[in-house]
Amino acid sequence: MRSENQTIRYRIGVIANTVFSLINFRGPLIKAMSKRGMTVYAFAPDYDERTREAVRALGATPVDYSLARAGMNPFRDFADLLKLARQLRELELDASFSYFIKPVIYGTLAACLAGIPRRVAMIEGVGYVFTEGERFGLRRRVLRTLVVQLYKVALKQTQRVFMLNPDDRKMFVELGMVDPGKVRLLNGIGVDLDQFIVEETSAETVSFILIARLLKEKGVYDYIEAARIVRRQYPRVRFTLLGSVDLNPGSISQEEVRAWVDEELIEWPGHVHDVKPWIAQASVFVLPSYREGLPRSTQEVMAMGKPVITTDVPGCRETVEDGVNGFKVPVRDPAALAEAMLTFIRSPHLVAPMGRASRRKAEQTFDVHKINAEILEAMGI
Repeated sequence: MRSENQTIRYRIGVIANTVFSLINFRGPLIKAMSKRGMTVYAFAPDYDERTREAVRALGATPVDYSLARAGMNPFRDFADLLKLARQLRELELDASFSYFIKPVIYGTLAACLAGIPRRVAMIEGVGYVFTEGERFGLRRRVLRTLVVQLYKVALKQTQRVFMLNPDDRKMFVELGMVDPGKVRLLNGIGVDLDQFIVEETSAETVSFILIARLLKEKGVYDYIEAARIVRRQYPRVRFTLLGSVDLNPGSISQEEVRAWVDEELIEWPGHVHDVKPWIAQASVFVLPSYREGLPRSTQEVMAMGKPVITTDVPGCRETVEDGVNGFKVPVRDPAALAEAMLTFIRSPHLVAPMGRASRRKAEQTFDVHKINAEILEAMGI
């Protein structure tokens, strides 16, 4: 294994679906690659001047490419794939690193067409088409079948596939989407423990925050219903919802969210560039998701010493030791979620020790520098 400071000659393309994720989720990894002397090209479809400079500050070269982040238009997607393959070929890369569903599928296939010798993918979660909701309609079943076939083709062209929880690995292997020998399980994507530090709040006034893209599958409706239940007994409890509406088919509408704000049920700042001040002023983090990879939001709040209420589902259950750093509740059960919230309201002395337990677990498990070193070692660089 190479030491972290060993300079190497290596050209790699990191292919994302948004520049926000490049900066906020892949930033430390890009820095680690650059520190080793690698030439990093950061591909995203939505650059502006500010984000270009932010990516350059990480040590990478920003590259625009065409990607329809939502929807499945085969003609548009195929045309984009060919354009990306030409871009990759011109750069004469040694490796590609793709994450999120479309970059993994089309980015990997484009890298193969471009003759890039080493192709690596990261599956951060199974996504909308694999998340079981109350209704799993014909459209989603058809889309799921298509995505399974596309994953089979794309992941066959990889040398390494990173995944974040054993349930996702099991699903991908059982559906024949990936060779189990290619999979490397990680403890999440990690968080910079020097940036996300503990800031304890007053135990006298318990408040709650949910940070997520505003998708039904994130359990937003369950959070809202649980807030209503709690408010009937404790009308002054503060609930914050942090995140923006999305292009995803499972997105909640902006009109719905504004109605909750008008009802004075929640505070909704929308999408913010820095979540740390919002985490700092909350007592407890809530994520009633239906399924996750291993959520970065939970890793961040744990690093900042917050207890967590989450669902007992893949990707969420790994973050909480029940009764130690928070509580696990059944999925799609607002009453159980509300009861867990009420436990903190009635026993505010639980917030601080459970928050300290979260920080300990983050230090043991979610250190981004350790995880990135593991990624680079597994990639053979």
